[in-house]
Amino acid sequence: MNRLKQTCVWPVTGMLMLGATTLATEPVRAADGDAARIARGKYLVTTSACNDCHTPWHVGPAGPEPDMSRMLSGHPQSMVIAQPAKLPPGPWALAGAPTNTAWSGAWGVSFTANLTPDPETGLGKWTLATFTQTIRTGRHLGRGRMILPPMPIPMYRNFNDEDMAAIFAYLQSIPPVKNRVPEPLPPAAAATPATSGAR
Repeated sequence: MNRLKQTCVWPVTGMLMLGATTLATEPVRAADGDAARIARGKYLVTTSACNDCHTPWHVGPAGPEPDMSRMLSGHPQSMVIAQPAKLPPGPWALAGAPTNTAWSGAWGVSFTANLTPDPETGLGKWTLATFTQTIRTGRHLGRGRMILPPMPIPMYRNFNDEDMAAIFAYLQSIPPVKNRVPEPLPPAAAATPATSGAR
């Protein structure tokens, strides 16, 4: 009888120990997976040129360059732009702010968004579903106004679900920057020709 009890106890004890070991290592594996996803997201954000427009530029030692102290914080709220640019004659279609964060063209004026996880002015309250829908549909929050040029939505909507999750995880991991980006401006009203008294 004692031998039977001992025989039954060892498999149960072994299974409990195996289960405890598995549970103890599970958070480590999850953390490793999160770190790998964030690293993949950083790679995609960096190679997809997100900093070219969403990080304000300044003149550094090597000339114009992204100001990484404001990484991915969008158009600076302190740089107020009230109307579209007046383009010179010729084959010009758009103008850009010196920060590379505001663009003026036939659509009006677009301002690059704050992609940091600030909850009030950035993506802090966004979900992965909202982020994915925004990129896939080309609409703000996945259902609002159109995302305007120069955002390359036709290219970025081709990221697969895994890429979208990695990009979003990375954007949620960077330092939040409080910077309220203005809403887009409409195009300048078409000038109406002056009416003369002669007929």
